[in-house]
Amino acid sequence: METPGVENQMRRLAFSTHDIAVLRQSIEISEDLISDHFKISTSQWKRYRYDVQSLKDLAEDEITDVAFAQVRRYAHCPSERLRGSETGEYFKICLQDHMIFQALQRDPQIRLLPLSTYIVTHELIHVVRFARFLQHFQVSDRERETEERLVHSLTQQLLGPLKIPGLAEVLAAFENIGLMETLVVAGG
Repeated sequence: METPGVENQMRRLAFSTHDIAVLRQSIEISEDLISDHFKISTSQWKRYRYDVQSLKDLAEDEITDVAFAQVRRYAHCPSERLRGSETGEYFKICLQDHMIFQALQRDPQIRLLPLSTYIVTHELIHVVRFARFLQHFQVSDRERETEERLVHSLTQQLLGPLKIPGLAEVLAAFENIGLMETLVVAGG
């Protein structure tokens, strides 16, 4: 008898090279939308320490089987050397490729570009709100639900006018969704 962890790992398909190219496109779209909405210049983006990574680049504790993404908050980016006086809060958006693939298989009219654009936009709104102290990272379940509703509404508002094939179907599919991600405070 196999353990559940081994079974889940077998089903965890990672994005292909082509899928990663689509993901990069969705990140560009999302960053442009969020830059316009929050009035963030190209140079100001450097203050927002974050990264978007897919399954093949995640540690085991950054993987979940219950959400499209997991936002992890670290004390600093592992690849950055900071001086003692610098703060280095770092957010890692851990995309769960296997969960995204499950949604694509379950709903064949949904395609990767609009779905990943929705997910990345949603997560980057969280990152900006956390980094600007518009929302605390660790909150009660009630406060988290309120934040999720606000970010969900803002995501729908920002993406609504875009003319990406398949985006209308994604917006409709996620119109009444609850949580899209898990939020985790991590060491390091």
